Amino acid sequence: MHAKSMAGHVIRRLHQISTHVFAKHMGERGYDITPVQFAALDAIIAYPGIDQAGVAARIAYDRATIGGVIDRLEQKGLVQRVVAKHDRRAREVRATKDGEKLFADILPHVRALQEDVLQGLDATEKQTFLALAQKVVIQDQD
Repeated sequence: MHAKSMAGHVIRRLHQISTHVFAKHMGERGYDITPVQFAALDAIIAYPGIDQAGVAARIAYDRATIGGVIDRLEQKGLVQRVVAKHDRRAREVRATKDGEKLFADILPHVRALQEDVLQGLDATEKQTFLALAQKVVIQDQD
């Protein structure tokens, strides 16, 4: 099979593995959050008052569907949208106290599960893999 030696196929499979590992770890700990919701919450906490388009840009997610992600975070009580003072048409997104607490609680678990995502690689290989993957991602952002 030729696909197994192609970067796109391997990256897709790694994404599947990463998503599965994340869901498994979060589910085992009783957390109801997806990788995209986690990334969005991370951006919202890092940039209080960011708008939806800003969240989408920060996590490299589709602007058309980020609203649904933020809707679900809002329904869970993790974020809130407020009218921006500088532009009444704009909505700022901010983490609630519950959102900040959840993020602080799960961050160590998310860091730990990275080992399962890259199992089979030693410490040097993990560093090399991350450096090369980040190089590709950064070039894509230019």
